[in-house]
Amino acid sequence: MLVVDDQELFRRGLTMLLGVEQGIEVVGEAGDGLRGADLAIAMAPDVVLLDVRMPKQSGIATCVKIKEALPSTKIIMLTSSDEEADLYEAVKSGASGYLLKDSSIEEVAQGIRVVADGQSLISPSMAAKLIDEFKTMSRPERNGPALKLTERELEVLRLVAKGLSNREVANRLRISENTVKNHVRNMLEKLQLHSRMEAVMYAVREKIVELD
Repeated sequence: MLVVDDQELFRRGLTMLLGVEQGIEVVGEAGDGLRGADLAIAMAPDVVLLDVRMPKQSGIATCVKIKEALPSTKIIMLTSSDEEADLYEAVKSGASGYLLKDSSIEEVAQGIRVVADGQSLISPSMAAKLIDEFKTMSRPERNGPALKLTERELEVLRLVAKGLSNREVANRLRISENTVKNHVRNMLEKLQLHSRMEAVMYAVREKIVELD
């Protein structure tokens, strides 16, 4: 994984602490968005930890650039910003996770493992803000891309939107985990979405799944 943050002390400390976590290997670090994007494209890490606000190039722009070059690389925004606008832009840009810097090192390490496994991750405090936003979204006309989904893809989308992992979806539908991954990939392509988190936003807006 790669760590990109302009605060040197924070970045070095995070790199050192994550380096001793089981199953996590830090392959590099960068102090600005441009260098972070270049390093990511050169090294193709499984996961990138990325600050939202950085010099030379913002974290959001860096996220877009990395996802364009490396669609399979997972990106977690790790930031002090709890602004809803930053969260929405991160989701739309393809980030798989959004954690605040007051998270514990254990939470960050577990977040990396979860995202690397293909799931989405968000700080509880930010999740509450997303849910509030979901509930205020207006429902578009039902002639959109959702009609392109098969019944099985809709089933998978509903379960993903409820927070189930690929393995849990597979168990629930009694299909293989690889089949679930294929359904998720096809679903995202059809809906022109970039991440599972964005798919959740879409599912709630379209009333494919209801949030309590």
